[in-house]
Formats: sequence, structure tokens, C-alpha cells
Amino acid sequence: MWTFMLLGLLCASASASAIQARSSSYSGEYGSGGGEPFSHSGLQLEGPITAIRVRVNSFNIVGLQVRYGQVWSDYVGGKLGDLEIFLHPGESVITVSGSYSNYLKTLNFVTDEGRFLSFGKDTGIMLYAVPLHPNTVL
Repeated sequence: MWTFMLLGLLCASASASAIQARSSSYSGEYGSGGGEPFSHSGLQLEGPITAIRVRVNSFNIVGLQVRYGQVWSDYVGGKLGDLEIFLHPGESVITVSGSYSNYLKTLNFVTDEGRFLSFGKDTGIMLYAVPLHPNTVL
């Protein structure tokens, strides 16, 4: 009896993880190969992006930290510049665009609430990230 209850609990847990994984999407890696590479791959399993911290100065995006569900990624980048935090409760990022040259210059976020949040100066090579599957978020 306990074996069947444990098996049922494990199946329900695996199903919940699979559903969560399908509600968010990984869009790839960007950049010119300079700087220190980093990846948040795997953190999407914690849930969709729920908050973002962007540190900017007058020339570049200096640092970045992203919260997936309730789990914050490691902070990457420098310590100089203003730190901004945004996203309403329950709001999700559906598109990220931006630009880079030797450094990340611009980050733009579009949310499912129709908000457009822009950081930095729009110069350089453009990047664009959207969910890979219909009805998912980044």
C-alpha cells in the first residue's frame, strides 16, 4: 500500500515538474565571445522569470541578476552603476531584445502585461529572444 502511495506521489511530482518546464522556455546564448560567459540554463525549471536586476552606467549594461520563480540566479557583472528592480507580481517576460558590441549595450524586456522596459543605449549588434514554444514565457 505504501509503495503505491509513494509511486503515486513521485509520478505527481514528475508531472508537476514537466508542466513547469513547458511553461517557460530557453532561447539560447548571445554575445561576441568577449567577457566572462555565463548561463542560467536549468534555472528555468524553477519557474518563469519573476524579477530582474539590471545594473547600468552611462555606456553599458554592467550587471545582471534574474529571479526564476522564487530562486535568484548568481549576480554577474560589475558593481558600478545604478541597480533597478522590476516586474509586478505574476507578471512574466515574453520577449527580450537588446544590443551589444564589445559589451552589452541595451536590454529591453516586454512583459505579458504589455510593459516595455528598456535599459542602456541602443547601439551595436541586435539580439532578440522569444519563447521557443507557443503559450510559454521566457
